[in-house]
Amino acid sequence: MSLLGVARPKLSRDLKSGIIRAARATNAVKPFARDGQVSVPSFFDGWLVSELPLHVAAASTLATLRMVRRGALKTWSGRAAIALNTVSSLRLLQIHRNASGAGDVLHDALVDELGADFATRVDPALQYPSVAFPMTRLIQPLPTTRRGLLAEENISYGEHGRRNRLDVWRSPDLPNDAKAPVLLQVHGGAWMIGNKEQQAMPLMTQLAQHGWVCVTINYRLSPRATWPDHIVDVKRAIAWTKANIERFGGDPNFIAITGGSAGGHLSSLAALTPNDARFQPGFEDVDTTVQAAVPIYGVYDFTNRDQTGRGDMKAMLQDRVFKTKLADDRDAWEAASTMSHVHAVAPPFFVIHGTNDSLVPVEQARSFATMLRKESSQSVVFAELPGAQHAFDVFWSPRTHATVHAIEQFLNVVRTEAGQLAR
Repeated sequence: MSLLGVARPKLSRDLKSGIIRAARATNAVKPFARDGQVSVPSFFDGWLVSELPLHVAAASTLATLRMVRRGALKTWSGRAAIALNTVSSLRLLQIHRNASGAGDVLHDALVDELGADFATRVDPALQYPSVAFPMTRLIQPLPTTRRGLLAEENISYGEHGRRNRLDVWRSPDLPNDAKAPVLLQVHGGAWMIGNKEQQAMPLMTQLAQHGWVCVTINYRLSPRATWPDHIVDVKRAIAWTKANIERFGGDPNFIAITGGSAGGHLSSLAALTPNDARFQPGFEDVDTTVQAAVPIYGVYDFTNRDQTGRGDMKAMLQDRVFKTKLADDRDAWEAASTMSHVHAVAPPFFVIHGTNDSLVPVEQARSFATMLRKESSQSVVFAELPGAQHAFDVFWSPRTHATVHAIEQFLNVVRTEAGQLAR
């Protein structure tokens, strides 16, 4: 009852679910928050909805049909619920259409940096036609090809047990003397969670099927690990790859490194700090140079020097990763920041970030790419993907399909210009 003694209408279960569906679609179009505590649930739900909008729309349609069968059209709340579900489904279809346009955005980014003729400059042996997004992946968006391409798993590359193990992917048909290009994948997870089996499966699947050797690694995680343990392990993995990848048919002279989120940070930092003794204790003389880097939705600065980072990240980093305060240990925080290492002899970079990222602001990726372009003598491609959330490439979605193709095109341009052609 209200204060005036008039009963307020009670929301039906159908209307409540309609409101929730409308809120989820709205959050997928524009996240409710990109900073603070609300950004985390905003990410998780927006991530699923924005990358699997047709699946969510199908569920909404089935729910609407059940409502109609139960007589929802006879009540105002039922009609309101059906209207909300219908509007939500239309928004989800628009999200799908926008995601399907990612290929144009990525192509424009490649043209902007590499020139309109970039595709024709690729050696013919490396040219793979763009393939339409297959319906089978729409129905089954989770990658399932790992076992068919896994050459060897849980190989030790360091002394820290399961956190220093890696897997090698390659096509079963790849000759052992192929001298194939190599991709090293670094998983994300806020430097505290994650493992080598969880991320970049679509990218590694496509590259392995097209003659690459892929290496995906674990590394030590906080809070047990303390910075710079994480980057030391990445450098050790690079050193292992250079020393051992030939027995899998890989070419130690062409290694590209990639990763998302914390992996985007670690891969970009590794690419810009080859042979840096601070990050190679005990193996200072080992070459850790890579030939290309593709960081995706990465973190590029821990000091927030230009205010493009999250305002609430510092507390987490000082408590769990560095275990020191920025004010007391600025040199270490600076050295850990990719932005601190921008220089003229950086390898070619392809920086990718989503505009809807609720965990890592796209503005920081934009700032990093701008800094790198001013200093580097090599190509720096930067693509902002409209509507993409953090970790968008976990699923085989139309956006991921386009991103994987664009990354392969970029790497093949780099290979051609470096003289690293398929053998």
